[in-house]
Amino acid sequence: MIRAGIIGATGYAGAELVRLLTAHKDTEIIWYGSRSYIDQKYADIYRNMFKIVEGSCLDDNLEELARQADIIFTATPQGYLASVISDRILAQTKIVDLSADFRLRDVAVYERWYGITHASPQYLAEAVYGLCEVNRDKIRTTRLVANPGCYTTCSILTAYPLVKAGLIDPDTLIIDAKSGTSGAGRGAKTANLFCEVNENIKAYGVACHRHTPEIEEQLGYAAGRRITVSFTPHLVPMNRGILVTAYASLVRKGDGSLPGAEEIRAAYDACYQEETFIRVLPEGICPETRWVEGSNYVDVNVISDERTGRVVMMGALDNLVKGAAGQAVQNMNLLFGLPETEGLMMVPVFP
Repeated sequence: MIRAGIIGATGYAGAELVRLLTAHKDTEIIWYGSRSYIDQKYADIYRNMFKIVEGSCLDDNLEELARQADIIFTATPQGYLASVISDRILAQTKIVDLSADFRLRDVAVYERWYGITHASPQYLAEAVYGLCEVNRDKIRTTRLVANPGCYTTCSILTAYPLVKAGLIDPDTLIIDAKSGTSGAGRGAKTANLFCEVNENIKAYGVACHRHTPEIEEQLGYAAGRRITVSFTPHLVPMNRGILVTAYASLVRKGDGSLPGAEEIRAAYDACYQEETFIRVLPEGICPETRWVEGSNYVDVNVISDERTGRVVMMGALDNLVKGAAGQAVQNMNLLFGLPETEGLMMVPVFP
């Protein structure tokens, strides 16, 4: 059995990790880490775990946990893992970090967008960006996985095939993303109160959202150069889900013609036809968050707009599963040589 510890087990992403790992046949959770609920029974905090989880919450002593666990998941605020990680810890265990501490290669970019000093930049080159469908071979051999953000996972996977194929100009890419409120975390914030969120939709982080450089960096690798994108997130009054609608200009061929619909769809098939968790929908069917809720699936589709010379790319996922905990478990499976789908073949929940 893989002995797993979770630091931040009582946040939404951490609780989702508990749900998934409890049902994972090859894993035993040995540590439910939470600063806020030390010594309280986990099932008293999340009553869906009554008679399922018997353990109590422990502290966030990463050094002690590293001596006991084969893998540690850190579902913590930005800056935590960077402040405590060490060679001694990494020599004893593997880490999947759900924060942004090791997602960006350039420490200056991280510090500019997150507004904090990076405490362990020496590990940035070693960390592997844990987008399994793109980096699975590198993930298998690392000891530190930077689990992607929810917005970024949906945005990157939605546009990746056309960027990689060179069919769009990535510098014209505009990403409109909408997320349920669980993406903001479990902490008490006025902006997330029921009366603030219900019957409302709003943009936020306009032209300055922290996931922007992550999207640019990863799609830049696919394009083979640095790119600049426009990314605008929105908060919508639902618990789970992310919907991305992205737009970009098609690149004309040598004869001046634009790529046709068949060529565009072929790019998606070439990228994703072997991917269990990415479902390219039939032509004309738009992704919806309700059809991926509670699952590790990403639904994508694309429509060519010949009138404007642009293409519309769409994607939907559950921000707590494929956008966080499910992807973390997928990374764990790769790290330990397990089938990538182990513990993740949940059918989406509806209604």
